[in-house]
Amino acid sequence: MPNKLENLKMSNGVEFPIFGLGTWQAYDSAQLTQALEVALESGYRHIDTAEMYLNENIIGDFLDAKFKSGKFKRSDIFITSKLAPFWHQPDYAEWAIDESLKSLKTDYIDLFLIHNPCPYK
Repeated sequence: MPNKLENLKMSNGVEFPIFGLGTWQAYDSAQLTQALEVALESGYRHIDTAEMYLNENIIGDFLDAKFKSGKFKRSDIFITSKLAPFWHQPDYAEWAIDESLKSLKTDYIDLFLIHNPCPYK
């Protein structure tokens, strides 16, 4: 297996992998699972997703299996997800983050962004 790809250090000291697998429009479970497998085997350690991509559960199942197999630890993989525009209100944001955590089968998300920062009224 190749060494992991280069990281950048963010202002808070967290290492951010330069290369990541974007998963927008990756709806097919078999295809996404194969892409995740190839990406990790190629040295990718960053996976970018969002609730709006409708694939967090596929990614969560894949990573959960990898972690349980002992091949990777959670700390090996940098996960980015995003807050959908219809959850931008403070009362909804915490719920939406919890739902992403459940779907991704993880206790934390490394980077959580505001997706399309133009909330609905």
